[in-house]
Amino acid sequence: MLRYALKRLLSLTLSLAIASLVIFAVIEVAPGDPASFMLGVNAQPDTLAALRAELGLDVPKTERYLTWVGGMLTGDFGTSYTYRTPVSQMIADRMWVSLPLALYALTLSTLIAFPAGIYAASRRGKPGDIAVMGATQLGVAVPNFWFAMMLVLIFAINLRWFNAGGFAGWDKGFGAAMQSLTLPAIALALPQAAILARVMRSALLDVLGEDFMRTARAKGLSHRQALWRHGLRNALIPVLTIIGLQFSFLLAGSIIIEQVFYLPGLGRLVFQAISSRDLIVVESVVMLLVFAVIMVNFVVDLAYAAVDPRLRSRT
Repeated sequence: MLRYALKRLLSLTLSLAIASLVIFAVIEVAPGDPASFMLGVNAQPDTLAALRAELGLDVPKTERYLTWVGGMLTGDFGTSYTYRTPVSQMIADRMWVSLPLALYALTLSTLIAFPAGIYAASRRGKPGDIAVMGATQLGVAVPNFWFAMMLVLIFAINLRWFNAGGFAGWDKGFGAAMQSLTLPAIALALPQAAILARVMRSALLDVLGEDFMRTARAKGLSHRQALWRHGLRNALIPVLTIIGLQFSFLLAGSIIIEQVFYLPGLGRLVFQAISSRDLIVVESVVMLLVFAVIMVNFVVDLAYAAVDPRLRSRT
């Protein structure tokens, strides 16, 4: 297991190095100069040159890349061009919104999808299975931003159970903060739950047709006992893949939901930084999200090896 983990860790490090190069190159070649954007089109050349020097934009790109990577390794992401505050502090402030939102949505998604997928697989071809598959098809088809607006209309405007937007803050108490995240989490969770339920059903149906399941039934186990004791564990590998991908998506891809609910998260930070050409913020946040995605995949790979020891012997 240790050898397998070390190989995956080496692959993770290489992926991060390549990702940092790609992110820096793509963002740096994007049109628009941050200093020109901040000063406007009528800025004097000497003023523009002074601001570029102050922001560190006058040094070669190779040196800027090495400085950026070296700073990230020590926790220093640089200083925002627009806000003149440390990028690490800006990320930390918004991570306290985006990370709980992603975990909240993933928890809801899993709690909905697992029972729905298991129920549908155990009643294949019956009305219950058809109903679950119909509901999941609808969940996949409906855009989450439209669903988010419907949640606001029903539960915030009409029923007044929740606020229409904004984040109360953790200093107002755990309950108030979680209430602010509930509607966004539901809007993010339901489409992901639909996908996960379909994957769970498909994986379980594949496992139920295996020889070892027929052997378990022949030894006297009921259908339900064989499903819970042997089927569910062997169906987890594709499900773990989807859960890992979903967490990465929920953390990095919630920009639209954050805009709908006016949440001060990472997605909104990236949107504002792109609008103001704050390159150092965009680079740092995107790199952090890539790191999160790769780390999640690393953890999922280790979970694979724990669930199915055969994977360890193949590497």
